[in-house]
Amino acid sequence: MKKRPVDVVVISDVHLGTYGCHAKELLRYLKSVQPKKVILNGDIIDIWQFKKRYWPKSHMKIIKHIMSLITKGVQVHYITGNHDEMLRKFVGFKLGTFEIVNKVMLTVDGKKAWCFHGDVFDVTMQHSKWLAKLGAVGYDSLILINRAINYLMGLMGKGPISMSKKIKNSVKSAVKFINNFEITAAEIAIDNKYDYVVCGHIHQPVIREVKTNNGKVMYLNSGDWIENLTALEYNKGTWSLYHYYEDTTISHEDDDQHGPEDNLPEDSELFENLLQEFQMKG
Repeated sequence: MKKRPVDVVVISDVHLGTYGCHAKELLRYLKSVQPKKVILNGDIIDIWQFKKRYWPKSHMKIIKHIMSLITKGVQVHYITGNHDEMLRKFVGFKLGTFEIVNKVMLTVDGKKAWCFHGDVFDVTMQHSKWLAKLGAVGYDSLILINRAINYLMGLMGKGPISMSKKIKNSVKSAVKFINNFEITAAEIAIDNKYDYVVCGHIHQPVIREVKTNNGKVMYLNSGDWIENLTALEYNKGTWSLYHYYEDTTISHEDDDQHGPEDNLPEDSELFENLLQEFQMKG
């Protein structure tokens, strides 16, 4: 398959190491593009919930693919998030074209883009981390149940549903939190005279202009690879949202089909050794 050239690819909230992660679908997407720069905007590996007993082959393949991009000279910025916050003590680490950072200041065609995960705005994270972690486990369980339901619906010839989306869209506090998050990010970006603010964290893919009394900014969120399966792309002077399920160039035949062998760890020792190596360097 011919790869599609892209100047910048931004993905976030992949949550490798959890049952809800759509690693197979993400790998298909990554193999379909030829990026000059990749921004991993937080929560790529879910270290909160990482267990050696669940590290599927498909998850390891994502790590290997990213490593192959680095060896080919593609710039890869790993922005830390809350679920991979352990990596924050390694901020500044560089290896070839790879680096671990808390934020990326990107200049595209003369315009400034401020890229960061976004958990800094999350009051729950700042003051009740144990509650946030408990919520993450519940969310992952809900996604797993949702997958089972969608599998049965597929057998009946019906389309998939997103239980977590329905819950978030029906709870006023969740809607208010998302709106406040977007406005806060936009206001800070406007004050700092950025043209774009690029976030993740809230799993809500969007590109929209935000106007305040002090000016305007383009707010972008890359979404996630749990529910939405989306990414941000910048190419030829334009930002766009990539939606995996709308991509007709990729085969979706075995999406969400996870055989028993997929749950067997592959190279889990390599991942554990990688974490230990980082810890020693810290």
